[in-house]
Amino acid sequence: MSLVSMTDMLRTANAGGYAVGQFNLNNLEFTQAILTAAQEEASPVILGVSEAYIPYMGGLPYIYGMVNTLIDHYGITVPVALHLDHGSSYEVCIRALKAGFTSVMIDASHHSLDTNIETTQRVTDVAHVLGASVEAELGKIGGREDDLEVLEVEASYAETADCVRMVKETGIDCLAPALGSVHGPYRGQPKLGLDRMKEIHSLTGVPLVLHGGSGIPEAEIREAIASGTAKINVNTDNQTVFTQAIRNYLHNHPETYDPRHYLNPAREAIKAAVRDKMRLFGSSGQEKGGRV
Repeated sequence: MSLVSMTDMLRTANAGGYAVGQFNLNNLEFTQAILTAAQEEASPVILGVSEAYIPYMGGLPYIYGMVNTLIDHYGITVPVALHLDHGSSYEVCIRALKAGFTSVMIDASHHSLDTNIETTQRVTDVAHVLGASVEAELGKIGGREDDLEVLEVEASYAETADCVRMVKETGIDCLAPALGSVHGPYRGQPKLGLDRMKEIHSLTGVPLVLHGGSGIPEAEIREAIASGTAKINVNTDNQTVFTQAIRNYLHNHPETYDPRHYLNPAREAIKAAVRDKMRLFGSSGQEKGGRV
């Protein structure tokens, strides 16, 4: 199946009372694990690529080519969106779209509201001509997003009125309002602003996105979905199980030198973690969700 945008995928999820997971690609094994987990779970899936990982993985055209080749190799038939996560500028979003990405996130949340809206609108105008979807962010999601920030960002909640204006003036397909989640490992117990989440969804009518999905209690995940969240981003949990599986294998097999011996169990660990998240989000068995 060819890649699709997130638009129908997330609208269907909202209507069906479930969420679709965005799982970030960090290398070949992550991509293999996420795609095969999605196929086995009959779940739509979003493959996220953060800007910091573009040069590490060989550039946007290579990432697009790798994903498409693996879709063909594994006979993937579930809906798959290839999404630029936290694109920092109009230019990088356009490069991703030209490379074949079917969705982009323009994150201009560090600018003024007017600049954020203006930049987001420019990206949306181009993306919609190409049939791609656009995600935007308001407020400041705390923590650290890969290597894009040297210092951790202090969180600030999105304002409902700003969210309404953003959606109305830009035509975005989904919105990531900062409401208490953080990037990376949590320090203490996360507490989501669920009442405001529900209000924002009611007034904007667009699917909402929850960043920092790793480490949030299952009960709050379910409440977030019931409050309008249709996309949940997960990366830290997958990175953690991947690394731990390698550590365990090398500890128990110090004589090994073939990378396949420790990367295979690491890939299986990601696959199991993704499968569990899909079942928690309710996307398992929703294979036709988002099909175009």
